[in-house]
Amino acid sequence: MKNHIDLSDAEFSRQFASCQVDPAIFNHEAHLRLAWVHIRQYGIENAIVRIQEQLEAFVAYVGARDKYNKTLTIAATKAVYHFMLKSVSHSFHDFINEFPQLKSNFKALMNAHYRIDIFNSPKAKAEFLEPDLLPFD
Repeated sequence: MKNHIDLSDAEFSRQFASCQVDPAIFNHEAHLRLAWVHIRQYGIENAIVRIQEQLEAFVAYVGARDKYNKTLTIAATKAVYHFMLKSVSHSFHDFINEFPQLKSNFKALMNAHYRIDIFNSPKAKAEFLEPDLLPFD
């Protein structure tokens, strides 16, 4: 498999939850898709909890615990939700095309919310830091 998009939403979600998704296809866009799928299926609050649990299990399974970032995980999910509220799309493919900045300008989006570099902050990796510039809500 060359891309997460080759899987249905249900299959992608199932494979990720069971740590069967190929780590090579779990890129930034796949992270965004996971948030999109979970928010649609479980609502924002439950999606945040489930994504954290599943992502922590996944990075442990693939031996990449040092890659997990709690702030980034929650912030990305909240950012996806923010754009979902404005979206007219019914598929992730259409959604990411409707809001390409989530994929192509994600760091700038996060920098609009945080003064610190949440991508490299040890504190941001370990605990959720609330935005100090612009809230997600």
